[in-house]
Order: sequence, then C-alpha cells, then structure tokens
Amino acid sequence: MREIVLDTETTGFEPDEGDRIVEIGAVELIGHVPTGRTYHQYINPQRAMPEEAFAVHGLGDEFLSDKPVFKEIAAEFVAFVRDARLVIHNAAFDMKFLNAELGWLNMPLLPMDQALDTLAIARRRFPGSPASLDALCRRFGIDNSSRTLHGALLDSEILAEVYLELIGGRQPDFALTAASTETKNDHQDDNWRPTARPTPLASKLTEEEAAAHTAFIDALGDDALWKKSFS
Repeated sequence: MREIVLDTETTGFEPDEGDRIVEIGAVELIGHVPTGRTYHQYINPQRAMPEEAFAVHGLGDEFLSDKPVFKEIAAEFVAFVRDARLVIHNAAFDMKFLNAELGWLNMPLLPMDQALDTLAIARRRFPGSPASLDALCRRFGIDNSSRTLHGALLDSEILAEVYLELIGGRQPDFALTAASTETKNDHQDDNWRPTARPTPLASKLTEEEAAAHTAFIDALGDDALWKKSFS
C-alpha cells in the first residue's frame, strides 16, 4: 500500500479570504516503510506574508518572491501524490487549501476520503491528552529538536514516525521491508502449506551409531515404551 505523509505551510487559515499555500512537503511510504522518496516545494503566494504566519514558519516575502506559483508546480505535485492515501495531521486544514488551489486552476480535487487524519487517530487513542505533533513526539520519544519553526518537509518526516507509532509501531503488520510483501504475494493461495522435500536429506547418523542405538533398544526388552510407541 502506497501512502504519502503530507504537510503544508500557508499564509493564514482561510483560502476563501485570500490565504495561499507557501510550502508543501511529503514523504512516501510503501507498506508502512519509508522509501526515501520525498516531495518538497516552496511556492510564491503572490501576496504579502502576515506577521503571524511568518512567526510560525519563517517564510518571508523576499525568500518566496522567486519561487514558482502553484500553477507551475500543480501537475508535478498531483503526479507525485496520484491515488495514494494522504496521511495528514489535521487533514481538513491541508485538504481545504490543496483543493482550493486545485479548484482555482480547474483541476480535479483530491477526495476527502483519500486523506487519513492522524490528529483524529491520536484523539481516539489518547482522549483528553494533547494531540499536537510536538506532544505526540514527546509521548513516543521521537526527536524533534530540529523543529524550531514549522517546515513542511521536516514536519512530514516527523509525522511519518508519529503515524507509524500511532498505528501500532514501526512494523504494525510485521512487514520488515516492502520486499516481504512481494514475497507473500508469491503464494496467492491463503491455504498454502509447506510440502515434503522431493528428495529427503541424507541421514547424518553413522552405521556405528545406528547399530549402537538398535542394541540399546533391544536391551530394554519387548515391553519397552520406546518399542510400543515407534514400532
């Protein structure tokens, strides 16, 4: 199963009020295992950055001025995501912005049921406890010391670790690698069982050892349990 752990940074909270995406970061998982493939893009929002947003992610007008606009990166982003499950912390927020940007370009929107919300999972697992990304890192002992500001790719990498812990650990389905899934698929029949070797392995018992064993059994007499069990 292919999953994309994704995060965005924006100029604010509401695309309907003119807020835009300024950064997208994503990490690919196959069978709950990171593949090393990532997607990362800064985006020119074509508007001024509010102070409140700058304080969160540190992406200012000058830095973003020479970055591509969303229209220029939309096709590449959609091609990376394809139909993979999108793993997002507070999915409603990021999906709202992604679909606003895609909608303004008259491109197909991402279905909401394509997204899996790790915030909702955390709240179900730990009701009443803080469920922010930082709080979950503390709970699971995940190092997020490099997260001084929000950054989409770094947050996606951290969220990938948090997600695997939320669903039961680094190997929730005991798939040690993606290759293990391929090996399993070699046996499409769920009732598969191992069969006997076509050619039995040669015995490592020497003739002297076999003779000594026979003599020992004979010495036990006809009523020996060994003879009754294995005759």
